[in-house]
Amino acid sequence: MNLKELYLHGIDYDKYLNSKGVSEKEKSEKIYNDIVLTEEEVKEIEEVKEKVNILAFAEVWCPDCIVSVPALKKLNDINSLIDFSVVGREGNEEYLEDYKEDNKAKIPTFLIMDEEFKVKGAFIERPKAIKEIEKSGDQVKIIVEKRNYRAGKYINATIKEILDIIKNS
Repeated sequence: MNLKELYLHGIDYDKYLNSKGVSEKEKSEKIYNDIVLTEEEVKEIEEVKEKVNILAFAEVWCPDCIVSVPALKKLNDINSLIDFSVVGREGNEEYLEDYKEDNKAKIPTFLIMDEEFKVKGAFIERPKAIKEIEKSGDQVKIIVEKRNYRAGKYINATIKEILDIIKNS
């Protein structure tokens, strides 16, 4: 199966949300409902004029997926040219070979592809801002900012990184 076939085999956001427990669904819905974008951010999303297909490798139980997958829904709600499909990591590891970090297939991994399903880039696990904080070694800051991240406070950074991949590739 190629990436296009895998994308077409994936599920939409509602099926993804309803595939597990109530608490995970409620957490993701809260993250989505709490997303506040500036006028500039909305304009940047609306300015995407070519079809974008995002293949999201995600599991509903994963804390990072609970936080990040709603960003895809927000992008799609603002601009239907930015579409996405969700597949699990399990059983699809071969597609993540080129996107491993620390020799592990991380979730979520979002493969951002053009209309022809050519990969433009990937968002892997967490926004760069959080990864930089993790590298700092400052345990107090890491704990505080990861808590903020899990509360959805870095969702705009996730959206920005995805948009940067869409625009700069």
